[in-house]
Amino acid sequence: MSRRASSTRQRPTPQSASSDSSTVAKGRRAEDLALQYLQGKGLRLIARNYRCRVGEVDLVMTKAGIVVFVEVRSRASSAFANPKETVDWRKQRRLARVAAWFLRSRRDLASHPVRFDVVSVTTPNYDARLEWIQNAFQVDDSC
Repeated sequence: MSRRASSTRQRPTPQSASSDSSTVAKGRRAEDLALQYLQGKGLRLIARNYRCRVGEVDLVMTKAGIVVFVEVRSRASSAFANPKETVDWRKQRRLARVAAWFLRSRRDLASHPVRFDVVSVTTPNYDARLEWIQNAFQVDDSC
């Protein structure tokens, strides 16, 4: 019985590997669009794809003395869920922890106010639509 179960497992194929890289490429394009949009709105980039042991944040930016942590969410269509709806409480908590980690490493920014934004990128028919949700969620100090 276990022999049969193990034989039905699918191994990664070159096709699935390329779809992963395609997903990464789409995410990168969405981040590029969001970055360009936000820079056009006057935000200045501090870090991109900041990673630490507790997670990752797509963009860290500043404007008017505020440190803005930006989560970029992308979907080909919003038929099932709008990209911004995919930032649930777990993701919010993780982003708050990443922000705290980042600020501990950047003492020059640690005393600045912090904001969490979401940029939703929807690309139906290859026509990108961006929605910038400023102050998308609040976090308490318990994160």
